[in-house]
Parts: sequence; C-alpha cells; structure tokens
Amino acid sequence: MPIEKILVVGSGIMGRGIAYVAAVGGYQVAIQDVSLEALENAKKEIGITFDTGITKGKISKEEAEQSFSRITFIVDPGTVAADTDLVIEAVPEVMSIKKSVFEKMDQIMPERTLLATNTSTMSPTEIGSYTNRPDKVIAMHFFNPVPKMKLVEIIRGLETSDETAQAIEKVAGKMGKESVMINEFPGFVTSRISSLVGNEAFHMLMEGVGTAEEIDRAIELGLNYPMGPFKLGDLVGLDTRLKNLEYMHQTLGERFRPSPLLVKYVKAGRLGRKTGKGVYDYNQS
Repeated sequence: MPIEKILVVGSGIMGRGIAYVAAVGGYQVAIQDVSLEALENAKKEIGITFDTGITKGKISKEEAEQSFSRITFIVDPGTVAADTDLVIEAVPEVMSIKKSVFEKMDQIMPERTLLATNTSTMSPTEIGSYTNRPDKVIAMHFFNPVPKMKLVEIIRGLETSDETAQAIEKVAGKMGKESVMINEFPGFVTSRISSLVGNEAFHMLMEGVGTAEEIDRAIELGLNYPMGPFKLGDLVGLDTRLKNLEYMHQTLGERFRPSPLLVKYVKAGRLGRKTGKGVYDYNQS
C-alpha cells in the first residue's frame, strides 16, 4: 500500500520537525494538537524553518511554498482519519500518554493505517499491544533537530510485520533520511549510548573533574562529537534525558541510574533551552 497522507500527533519541537521533513518529501501532512495556541506556534516555527532553508539555499522559494501548502493544522484527528495512511505519534515520553494516543488512533483510523511512535526508549511491542493491529505498529526514532539530523532509527516490535517495516523504511528515505532497522530492546542503539555519555558527564561535573564548557570541549575535540553532552542535553531537554535514564534504569539496571546532579537540575526547573536555562544559561546576552 503506497503511503501518501501522514498524520503527525503532537505539534512540539519533534512533531513540527517531522511534519516539515514529511512535507518536503512530498507527503500530504496533517499535524494535530489539542491546543490551538500550540498549533499556531507550530505553524510559525515551521514557517521560520522554511525561511531559513531558503536563506541557506537548501530549498528554493517555490519548493518551500509548495511544501508548506501540503501541511494542515488540526485539533480533531477524526477529520482526516479516513484518508490517513500513516500516523506518527510525537507526544511526550510518558507511556500513559502514548497509550491514550494509540488506543484512540486504533479506534478511528482505517484498518490499513500504519501507526508509528517517535520514541527514543519505549517499547513498540508494548505500544502495539494497546491496539488491535500490533503488526502495523513500529517505532520511528527521529533526532532533534529533525530537519538537520540524517538518521531515523526504525525499531520493530515483536509483532511488527515485514510489510510494515519495509513501508516505514521507504517513508524515511522519501523524507531524505538514512535509516537503521533494529529489533526492540530498551533504549535501542543511540539512546543507550547517548544516555550513558550524558549521565557520565553529569557525574564528572558533580565530581569537579572540569567545568561544563571544558567537558563539552573535551568530548567534541577529543572524541569528534559534533556536540558535547551538556549542549546536547540542553537541546533535547534535561527532563527528557532524565525520563530516558529512569526508564533504562528500570529495564536495564544499575549502570543507568541517573546522576544526582541531573535530578537536581530537573527539580530546579533547569530543563535546557526550552526554559532558558539548563547546564548553560541561555538568557545571558
């Protein structure tokens, strides 16, 4: 079954990024959120992304206008259900929220519709169990910022069919992404490594090994990482990083126990760029 129309559930930074690359890839895209204010913000931010692409010569003005015209912004997913070929969920990394989304999508979407979760750690097998179509459920782990990052990590659940996996691989390719196909295990590949590095960096900061700037610089220049662990954590959100570590601590054991300093930052509301302050202060001129 060819995939032509995509519904993205959630209009936050990941959802709007996914909607952007899907539209540029030629798909008709609906982006859904319960908040009109959130949808207006998403429309504004997607427009800025297109404008930046034009300025940098990555997309022509005509291509940007055509792509933007393929995106609609909706509150009620039922208005597009009949024509939706693929749903990509991009809500917070809280299983109860994902459960609610997938139960609803399973109820209102046609039997043919594939359901994907943009999760960095959680089980597509468990998420698939909340539906009557576990063979059509899969994880598509996009990376932030979605328009710039090359990879989509595709994770098969226990019941995911070959047909579903092949269809999602084609979707990722049409979005301009490289993909890796892996079997489910908590944290997958990238989140396990990234969380370990980020957590160890917090341990080193807590121990006084170096400043955040020095640790980031050492990782960037010494290990050739494009972005140090603190810069990345602030970009992703320290609350998201903590949730990932808590989930992997629960499922994979003691080596993923969150650093006490990371826990303290989150309790203080220092979540990163989205709050203006994380490890670094983004309110300074």
